[in-house]
Amino acid sequence: ILEAFASFFVGVQIFATFVVSKWLKMDFLLSFVNHNVNRQNRQNCKNMNINNKKRILFVCLGNICRSPMAEEIFRQKVFKRGLGEEFVIDSAGTYSGHAGELADPRMREAAHCRGYCLTHRSRPFRASDFEDFDRIVVMDDSNYERVTRLAPTREDIDKIYRMRDYFTTYADRYDYVPDPYYEGREGFYLVIEMLEEACEKLLDEMA
Repeated sequence: ILEAFASFFVGVQIFATFVVSKWLKMDFLLSFVNHNVNRQNRQNCKNMNINNKKRILFVCLGNICRSPMAEEIFRQKVFKRGLGEEFVIDSAGTYSGHAGELADPRMREAAHCRGYCLTHRSRPFRASDFEDFDRIVVMDDSNYERVTRLAPTREDIDKIYRMRDYFTTYADRYDYVPDPYYEGREGFYLVIEMLEEACEKLLDEMA
């Protein structure tokens, strides 16, 4: 009887161990599945939030003068109107030689004098920017041609705009934003004034 009872007890232990191990394994699998589902849901929500925003990219040659200045001016105007959560704003250059650099020191000095702080680091424009942004605003015709050559489709070309389209008081004198890189100190202040005016009209159109 004792031997039979011992055998029965051992059998119960083995069965219980089997059941518990299966339960733990199932619980682990359920936790793993739930974790991945929740992570995917969070990612989907993040993607939805990004997709619901208006995404704008400013482009010049080296991304160290005009386009980072336009990015910061437009960002400040957006936040002053309380629209910060509605926009994704960035800038890039058609030339990659300054990649990773801060804006030109002369541009940063002029920006500081006008109440702006340029912290953007230069990056090259890439074809994937057509997928990541709804509107690409270039500073001159050379930028337009280079960006257009990278456009995968006709619909992507339609995303490209010229900053001159938003000039008001400067429309009679300029059909592009001049590159101040080879100019004197006054050239940087002129660019800031042109961009402040143009960004105001651009935001009026997009807001």
